[in-house]
Amino acid sequence: MIQVRAKELAARELTALVRRVLAVARGVPVLVNTRTDVALACGAQGVHLPSGSIAPARIRAIAPAGFLIGVSCHGLEELALAEREGADFAVYGPVFATRSHAEARPVGLEALAVAVCAVSLPIYALGGITEENAPLCIAAGAAGVAGISLFR
Repeated sequence: MIQVRAKELAARELTALVRRVLAVARGVPVLVNTRTDVALACGAQGVHLPSGSIAPARIRAIAPAGFLIGVSCHGLEELALAEREGADFAVYGPVFATRSHAEARPVGLEALAVAVCAVSLPIYALGGITEENAPLCIAAGAAGVAGISLFR
């Protein structure tokens, strides 16, 4: 999946960016960070929500079939809530220390393994993911990894 995350852009500019990404994604699902309206208007395959956002079930009521809804989670309670509210997957972390959220305390691989067992949602590890530690996240049970600096 590709998540378009450009918080600083106004709706018009974000819409243009999402349309450009969709044009080159070649079958890879494109999700828009936070902006369900933009995702739906552009025909993106889903949205990714921060923790504490509107319940995924509310979005599901207006979205087309197959629209993906992911939620960022930072603890077991948030994971359980995301599952109850109908998310398709969760992004969990930060697993490792990360420059993009230096203030956040890493949860570590053991907490990731516990989280994976706590819910039936696919969980993607986030935070400080590198080529070297990504396999450790998969070994801990993560469905995959998510990253920002990993892909720069």
